[in-house]
Amino acid sequence: MSQNLPASNRGFLRHLHEPSKKYLEEWFDVPAHIHHVAHHMANPPLDRPQSRHEFQQLLQCLDIPDEHTVIHEKFGHGAKVASNGDRLLVTWEAHTEYYSYQVWHIPDDKWKPLEFGPLTFPDYLMPFSPLGILVNALDILVLPHVSLGVEEVKNMMPGPQLYGSRIFGQDISVMSTFTPDEYKRERYLIVSPSFDVLLTHVARTIDTLVAIENYTHLILFPFQAFAQSVDQVHQYEQRHLYQRGVIATEIENATPQKLQRWLTVMTQDFMNVSRMAESMRYKLSASVPYDRIIRANLALLHEQTLAGCRRISDYVDGKTIGVADGYQQFVRRINALVNDFQGSIAMIRTKVELQLQDQNLALENQILKLLRSMDKTTRRQAILQHTVEGLSVIVISYYLSGLGSYVFKAMKTLGWIENADLFSGLFVPISLGIAFGLILLGRRFIYQRRFEDSTSDATLSDPSNR
Repeated sequence: MSQNLPASNRGFLRHLHEPSKKYLEEWFDVPAHIHHVAHHMANPPLDRPQSRHEFQQLLQCLDIPDEHTVIHEKFGHGAKVASNGDRLLVTWEAHTEYYSYQVWHIPDDKWKPLEFGPLTFPDYLMPFSPLGILVNALDILVLPHVSLGVEEVKNMMPGPQLYGSRIFGQDISVMSTFTPDEYKRERYLIVSPSFDVLLTHVARTIDTLVAIENYTHLILFPFQAFAQSVDQVHQYEQRHLYQRGVIATEIENATPQKLQRWLTVMTQDFMNVSRMAESMRYKLSASVPYDRIIRANLALLHEQTLAGCRRISDYVDGKTIGVADGYQQFVRRINALVNDFQGSIAMIRTKVELQLQDQNLALENQILKLLRSMDKTTRRQAILQHTVEGLSVIVISYYLSGLGSYVFKAMKTLGWIENADLFSGLFVPISLGIAFGLILLGRRFIYQRRFEDSTSDATLSDPSNR
């Protein structure tokens, strides 16, 4: 059936089921001295390729031959053999939020004593400080054919309390105090009286312990920021509670200036809390899956009590149980605070809108009163205009009649007419007609000029004509 799959799908399936560390099986051996470091990536899409390039530089600095180098997208290793037969194995792994290095010193002499501290591989020295914030650092000794007492182990490690368990249902003991030494590394001692049993389970043991350590530190990594944010949220909650009380008491009679002041303060607090909420959601979002990874790896150990020691799970549980739930509860709490701020802002805005509606209604009433007043004024002006026009007709006709009487008297004197009074009386209605005609012509001229002015103003105000 696989022959019918496209080549890309077959490649994906091979990549999916390919063991990431199958190339290391020929290099694993015991006893071994291992240094493990994990570094946090602030920006994984950018930092992950940089860490890969950094690993390539590390292999070059350590003179790892190309034929013993394997580098994939998120995993790589290199190995070399010293002149005395000791082997140096360097591995790199990039994960979602962190990347890690492991450096193994595997001595050729199986009875050579190994001690915590710097690796004793010939001429080995870490050439640079890796990128990113250090998440954790481990110093691990893997010793077969060894059976140590509790007091002997305590003398090898700093810290007051020794934790240890027998794991995987085998005669393999893991012990640690979880206390950094002078090199800021936590020490782990893995011992077994059986060489074969320890060699068979060494890779699984290291992977499980490293996963527990890495994700324990990662789940606690944002704890300081979480504690500071808890205090800040408490302050904002108290402040908002006081603000809500003041607003509930005074909002009924609040002035626009006071509403504007409340709205400004509330909006600023809302922005600050929203920014804090987004930051903490990002930092705490992975806590639940990290907690599940820790529980799953602790279950894989199948711990059995080791005499004189508390179990490893006792320490890890004491550090991590309830942390993820606390993170999620805090996220819900800060989300509730954001919603409270939104509700308060919405309430203030509703009051502002109601005041604006009242102002608009009052303004509309004033406009209606003004329009009524203007209508009365317009009617009065029309009546006055007609009155003035009528008086103008009388005045003009009076003057025209007077001028006509002078003309008719002159014509009588010249002997052109016999009765000047008769002609003057007949000219009165004619003068009224002339006066009325002049008034009509004047009114038409004024209306025509007003129409021309309004047309020219409309043309100038139209943007399409510019």
